[in-house]
Amino acid sequence: MDVILISGLPASGKTTVAKMLAEKLGFSVVGGSDALKELAKTKGYKPIGNDWWDTSEGIKFLKERASDPEFDMETDKKLIELLKKGKVVVTSYTLPWLVDLGFRVWLDADLETRAKRMAERDHISIDEAKKVIEIRDAENRDLYEKLYGIKFGEDLSPFDIVIDVNEATPEQIVEKIIKEIKNRESSKEN
Repeated sequence: MDVILISGLPASGKTTVAKMLAEKLGFSVVGGSDALKELAKTKGYKPIGNDWWDTSEGIKFLKERASDPEFDMETDKKLIELLKKGKVVVTSYTLPWLVDLGFRVWLDADLETRAKRMAERDHISIDEAKKVIEIRDAENRDLYEKLYGIKFGEDLSPFDIVIDVNEATPEQIVEKIIKEIKNRESSKEN
């Protein structure tokens, strides 16, 4: 498996896990949100920092994005091209539904866990983080349903593995992914 796709709701740990996994495997990391940030720059936004999506400007961009499907479709096309090169870990909300490539991982986290992660990462209160997450969840669900017919966060059928990350450390998650990949590869060989 030289392509690994990691998805999950906002603040479920996708980027952290992707970076650690890529480092262990000697792969590169590509973030769907990074590609979208590049598009946001062309629209005059200043997307700086990992927490930009959780700012008022980031949320404004999410709303603008919903009215112009080209943002996401263009980003997804670029990401699909990068996948074809191999040896890559990609974080993406949509690619696991759009391509039949690689090993697909869903990181499953409840609202409380995600709010704690976001609050710590973005230096905001847990209540503030919950509000941001609820807005982002609703925006993402609506956008991906409209663009691709995806039941984001509900239909997990494209995934090879769904990992409950509520009580797991990033290291444990990475080990679980690597173990599952090795098990699948060894079962293919036999």
